[in-house]
Amino acid sequence: MTAYVIRRILWQIPVLIVVGLLTFSIAKATPGGPFDTDPNRRQLSPRVEAILRQRFGLDLPEWRQFTRYMFFDVQTNAATGEREIIWGAIGGNFGPTYASRGARTVQEELFGERSGNPSRFYYSARLGLQALLMAVLIGVPFGVLAALRQNTWIDYSILFASTFFVSLSTLIVGFLLVIVFASGLRWFTVIPDWDNPIQPWILPTLALGSTSMGYITRLTRASVLEVKRQDYVRTAKAKGLNDQVVVWRHMIKNALLPVVTVMGPLAAGLITGTLYTEIIFQVPGMGQLLVESIGSAITR
Repeated sequence: MTAYVIRRILWQIPVLIVVGLLTFSIAKATPGGPFDTDPNRRQLSPRVEAILRQRFGLDLPEWRQFTRYMFFDVQTNAATGEREIIWGAIGGNFGPTYASRGARTVQEELFGERSGNPSRFYYSARLGLQALLMAVLIGVPFGVLAALRQNTWIDYSILFASTFFVSLSTLIVGFLLVIVFASGLRWFTVIPDWDNPIQPWILPTLALGSTSMGYITRLTRASVLEVKRQDYVRTAKAKGLNDQVVVWRHMIKNALLPVVTVMGPLAAGLITGTLYTEIIFQVPGMGQLLVESIGSAITR
């Protein structure tokens, strides 16, 4: 198991390099650039443009631009004459932001505190982890229960509910929660108070975790039903073992392997921020930052 995990982690290295190379190549092939002539904007002098190109490494060969963007680059400081290492994305350097014009870097926008408030990554990560925890704590037990009570009203009810949540997007669920519990019943405020440690997190967690909860429920049910028909389960029952021992010691341990496998991609998608949920519930996370960045780029 340990060797398998190590192999999977090591395989991520070439994947990240290929993704970085494709991103860099697409950006280079896309028309337009920071120094294109625009009659509506003030033009830079050739000297200033040359300084900026040198500052951001745009005067280097393309292969070196990629290594600087992805890994690192060694550059001589013009003022001191010393050689210094400029780290790229692998070292956590994502460059300056266009919006702040060099005042803040991208990593500071994502991971830095803002006027004493937590970072945007904190809000997205906490919301994603809460949604994943809710999906697992509810989806797995209900999936096991549905499989053990196959073809009963319990199974049909759980299967109907899980299919219902899988069919709905987080956008629809979010709007329904706001209409019913915030505008209708007024159990929650429409404009959240993020100084409150619990109240503003409830509705977005329910909205974001509902689809994953339905998916995990259906996957757990199917996996338990498959394990339930295996020979070793029938052998354990034939030996006279208690039903609870058979379920928890022999069935659940093997039935949860597919669930654990899909939790990685689910966690990655939830933690990195979900656009619709953060916009609907005004969560100041990375999804909201994406929308603000796109709007700022359009109006420029």
